[in-house]
Amino acid sequence: MREIGVIASDGIQVMSMAALTAFDMANSELGEPDYRIRFMSASGGEVPSSFGFPVVTEPLSRRMPDTVIVVGQVVRRPPEPAVLDYLRRARQEARRVASICNGAFVLAASGLLDGRLATTHWARAQALKEEFPAIRVTDQRIYTEDDGIWTSAGMSAGIDLVLALIEQDHGPQLAGAVARRMVLYHRRPAGQTQHSALLDIAPRSDRVQRVLAYARENLSQPLSVEDLAEVARLSPRQFSRVFREETGMSPARAVERLRLEAAKTMMETGRHPLDVIARDSGFADRDRMRRAFVRVHGHTPRAMAQQDAPAGSGPGRDVEGATGAR
Repeated sequence: MREIGVIASDGIQVMSMAALTAFDMANSELGEPDYRIRFMSASGGEVPSSFGFPVVTEPLSRRMPDTVIVVGQVVRRPPEPAVLDYLRRARQEARRVASICNGAFVLAASGLLDGRLATTHWARAQALKEEFPAIRVTDQRIYTEDDGIWTSAGMSAGIDLVLALIEQDHGPQLAGAVARRMVLYHRRPAGQTQHSALLDIAPRSDRVQRVLAYARENLSQPLSVEDLAEVARLSPRQFSRVFREETGMSPARAVERLRLEAAKTMMETGRHPLDVIARDSGFADRDRMRRAFVRVHGHTPRAMAQQDAPAGSGPGRDVEGATGAR
């Protein structure tokens, strides 16, 4: 049986604990108890959650779990020295160590994240970067893994991290089955940005939301103003006016945002050539996609991939470099 040691402290986020449900669902899918959760704290006993109800913990012990996870707090407090010492030992004795949300600050204080790629909730990423400059902090990924050290963004991203751990243990079929059991819309890859273009655009009416959903599902198609206006059941002129009033941008600019998001995810989660990524995301060719990346993000696809690649990964992980793109 794989033991999951969860380090809890005062104000433990309830949403962080919700991510652990994926382990329970994995046991159910397997038909046997492969995972066992142990809540731990520096001295054991009851630890108040963010909702006030107590979480019963056991003291940190010499018996090391297979996986150690530090969960986040609503109000961040300095970690106890005993917890930091335990995490340093866990790096040597546990198979993997992880954090959910601002639990990354505890891993950072232990030194485990020095020189590594890590993430946390986007609202706290800058603080993590400033307090611990030795860490390669990104707020563009929902979770990271660097040499057995895992970190996730906040809220639902903890579920994505746990699904990735289950996939590492049992393969994608079980992880997918658990995601379906939890009624997730889809399993998000690590490279999924913390900021969804659909959330950023945020139209008011169902009509425009329906158009954006259609566009996201059909990015490889031309998606002209006429096409989108037909989905909205408006004339092209009316549609362009309504769309700009609700979103503050033109339909063409919104579609480009969706295509960039899709292309970035494909580059970070697969080995597809840029020609294929450009085609599937609707840019037609990789030069047009490259110009869009530079205009919007200020970097080429290659530069963005290198920025988020784990240290020491080498050029083999760089999709653009592997395909010979400029």
